[in-house]
Amino acid sequence: MPARARAKSKPGYLDLPADLSRYDTARVAVLPCPFDGTSTYGKGADEGPAKLIEASGQVEFWDMQFDLQPCDVGIATLPAVKFSSNDPAKAVAAIEKAAAGPVGDGKFLLGLGGEHSVSIGLTRAVRAKHGRFSLLHVDAHADLRAEYHGSPYNHACAIHAIAEDDKKATIVSIGIRAVSREEVAYAKARGIHLFPGHVLPEKKNWIREAVALLDDPVYVTIDLDGLDPTVMPSTGTPVPGGLGWWDAVNLIREIGRTKRVVACDVNELKPDPVNHHSEFLAAQLSYKMLGCFLEKEIRAATRRIDQTR
Repeated sequence: MPARARAKSKPGYLDLPADLSRYDTARVAVLPCPFDGTSTYGKGADEGPAKLIEASGQVEFWDMQFDLQPCDVGIATLPAVKFSSNDPAKAVAAIEKAAAGPVGDGKFLLGLGGEHSVSIGLTRAVRAKHGRFSLLHVDAHADLRAEYHGSPYNHACAIHAIAEDDKKATIVSIGIRAVSREEVAYAKARGIHLFPGHVLPEKKNWIREAVALLDDPVYVTIDLDGLDPTVMPSTGTPVPGGLGWWDAVNLIREIGRTKRVVACDVNELKPDPVNHHSEFLAAQLSYKMLGCFLEKEIRAATRRIDQTR
């Protein structure tokens, strides 16, 4: 268990010391987006960001697999976005406004949901800064409904909204295994690349094939129900047949190795009051993502730190 020097204020992501968590010097900005206004089955994703951050305090700074320390680039935790109601349109606008500051400041954004609709606001802020980007989407669900329960900003519409925001942007969706006929038709018409969960075991090189479709820059969104419930049970709608831990890690490793990622998010964690392994998995996965997506910068930062010792 890593030892942490607890600050008097509420610990942020990884419970980092002050010299690694100052906003002005941090490369990464973590934005908690605790919105869960439209989920229709298991509620509680609004508690996900706080629980992920709490669990991250037990994650080791050093990544043994990749032989690097991602937090050396600095990771600042921003205040959680405040929501005045369960109106998803207002929530998307609030998230976009909150994300615009750090993205405009040149930070690498790590968004923490909340339900998947939070990705709409996050991607809009990123698009305003970086222009067109490709989207890599991991999920059990396609989230391609034009509207659901009367709103185009429902969590079941997240990728549809992003797809409509830029109709020419490349979208690759991995692990899909719960989808409507209409969503499949939309994906075909829009040119969205679907990698359904049931075909992945039969595709030897699916990771390289999927990542090769992406054009720089890239935004990565991971709905945690994209992972199999045997490794990630604490999510609103767990669906069997998802990615394993090493599937997910190998995927983000390949993206980081070959593409330029400008922002990412992890969402749909519904904490379990008894079993905490899902919160820790989500925290560990998000830290792996930073390590993979910012590897060159991290290694340079670590060398600078080592030279001053």
